[in-house]
Amino acid sequence: MKPYIVEEFSNGILLFTINRPEKRNAVNYEIMDGLEHALNLANNKKVKVFAITGAGDLAFCSGGDLSAFHCLRTEDEAFEMLNRMSDLLVKLFYLQKPTVALLNGTAVGGGCELASACDFRIARKNVKAGFIQGTLAITTGWGGGTFVSEKLLPANAMKMLMEASLYDTKQLEDLGFVQMIADGDLLESSKHFLEKMLRLDVNVLKAYKMMFINKWEKAGLKERVKEEVRRCSELWEDEAHHKQVAKFLGIK
Repeated sequence: MKPYIVEEFSNGILLFTINRPEKRNAVNYEIMDGLEHALNLANNKKVKVFAITGAGDLAFCSGGDLSAFHCLRTEDEAFEMLNRMSDLLVKLFYLQKPTVALLNGTAVGGGCELASACDFRIARKNVKAGFIQGTLAITTGWGGGTFVSEKLLPANAMKMLMEASLYDTKQLEDLGFVQMIADGDLLESSKHFLEKMLRLDVNVLKAYKMMFINKWEKAGLKERVKEEVRRCSELWEDEAHHKQVAKFLGIK
């Protein structure tokens, strides 16, 4: 089974699906390769909107695959992995077209960072999401802390980051993290949400997106993400983090 699926629809939506439901759609190096491939395809002039979702109905993305990344012990080893994924999420954040995360299931840790890199988030009812990295004695490390601080009111962004908790769909909507709660089919709901955008010429969409990209550039977003990655790498090396990961994986 291919770990990811890329589909292009006639209405201009390019959909990237993490296809690892048995691993709660956790990110490994194959998923990183797939996301990079999809982002390159998203630059095609026929694509008006880039969307991301997960396979199944349990998880959008559970963050980094701890079974794959548990072997990373030192600050330098962690930085290499975190930096690669953060570069991809910055590329997603800066994509010159609207982007949307379709939260088909739980988005935790790095999964919440992936969702925060998108312009919009549409969630199925009863979905939960949160930046739970603090429970593993680390911070966000893929740029999510920086992204969410640009998207939400400061107090709401701080709440989500510092509480390291999961929030239900209504709470996520109240915080401003989710823009729409879907009743039925998630992809169909997203088409309804994006309907008016998809009517516009792609160059109009790009021109408006560039207004925000220029703002983020002036705010030094890329440099702030690098600092976020470095802070997480430092904490990653600490014994406190390794103990929490071992506890989570059931390793004695």
